[in-house]
Amino acid sequence: MNPARSTAAATVLATAAGLLAAVATPASAAVSCTSPVFKRTFYANTTFSGTPKKTDCDSVIDQNWGTGAPASGLPSNNFGVRWTVTRDFGSGGPFTLSASGLDGIRVYLDPGTENARKLSLWTNTSTTVSKSVNVTVPKGKHTLRVDYVNWTGSAKVRFGYTPRTSATVDQVKPLTPTGASATYDQATGKAELAWAKNREMDLAGYRIYRRAKGGAYPTTPLATTTSVSYTDSSLPLTGAAYEYSVRAYDKAGNESPGTAALPVTTADRTAPGVPGGLSTASEMDGLRVRWTTVTGAASYRVYRATTADGTYTRVGATAEGSFVDTSTAADATYYYRVSSLDAAGNESARSAAVSGEGPDLTPPSAVTGVTVVPTEYGFHISWDPNPTPDLARYVVRRGELWGDEEQRVCSLYPGYYVSADTTSYRYETVPDGEESCFIVDAVDDDGNSSFQWTGEAQIVVATELDLTTPDPAA
Repeated sequence: MNPARSTAAATVLATAAGLLAAVATPASAAVSCTSPVFKRTFYANTTFSGTPKKTDCDSVIDQNWGTGAPASGLPSNNFGVRWTVTRDFGSGGPFTLSASGLDGIRVYLDPGTENARKLSLWTNTSTTVSKSVNVTVPKGKHTLRVDYVNWTGSAKVRFGYTPRTSATVDQVKPLTPTGASATYDQATGKAELAWAKNREMDLAGYRIYRRAKGGAYPTTPLATTTSVSYTDSSLPLTGAAYEYSVRAYDKAGNESPGTAALPVTTADRTAPGVPGGLSTASEMDGLRVRWTTVTGAASYRVYRATTADGTYTRVGATAEGSFVDTSTAADATYYYRVSSLDAAGNESARSAAVSGEGPDLTPPSAVTGVTVVPTEYGFHISWDPNPTPDLARYVVRRGELWGDEEQRVCSLYPGYYVSADTTSYRYETVPDGEESCFIVDAVDDDGNSSFQWTGEAQIVVATELDLTTPDPAA
């Protein structure tokens, strides 16, 4: 029992002429008890009439006053005590009302309505009487009232109301939790969920469900709790969107409908995959590095070192699946590793290393000392040895002269390859006295052509021997 001190309040009415009257406020009106605590009033009669002698709050109806008075100012016989409480029963459901005592007890559900009396033990007895009754309480707020009277002898009373939690009896689902919210902490990567407490007396707890946005909730909950909040620390940090739903469940196993979807979008801290399939190839502009593109990658970074296990320095970035390193030195060997980045800037580990050799973009020097001597078989061509260290071959090319005496152009035919250790070539053609032009081009082992790179070469003009037999008739 939780007694509360009560005092009578007085309201003084005033007029312009002075005090008019003082009206006493009943003691019962000055006491307010917070649900589910009962408000208890004591009467010096068994009809609950007149002004209560005392009003206080009582958390549990379980008193035994014996043969004495229950409170100061009350008789030991022929008194009445009334308890009332209005509370939210949530989804309602099956309940058991139980009462026992000496003498009369009556229990009402929503007094003043039809069939409000649910239990009655209204008799003057010297033997303890008790009774239980099963009732169905509708959802929402309802008022319980317990009236007790003692006519003579000992006085005691007990009352309780409890939900029936058998799965065969209780098939009423709890109400959907209200006030649900979800917030996401970008720094910690955790989602914080909160909701209002359900009013069901047989509530067992709450189940939290999570799904990828647009997907279906799983049959198994992410978590179960008896609290009205939950912290989800298991979210993948991929930048994906998720949705939560909170459901209440009771002791009979009934589960409420879920709350509306509570969305969160996670921080993206997951790097894309590591590029693979690296290869290199020399090009005119430099050394090209290629790789297999990665799903989810927005760009790539290319790192270079001079040894496979050396220090790799970033030399470029691209959104494509290849990169041309234009800063290489000719014939130098380089090692490359590539990483991928997503739109959030997460960088993957670097790929396995691949090597490549910087292209030689320097052509040989021009061939000098070219001489062309007409012979009975065509021409004998010779030239000075070319000093280029990586010389691979010579190309001897013959052409025709176009134009007039003032300006003539040598239009070259495809040439003939000559090894780098040779400085002459026997150019065979049918002698007929025609004039031809010649060049000798030098090509290195990277395919660089002196003539193609510079457009310049020593042009030598020679006239074939005319060995044709004169026509006697002519």
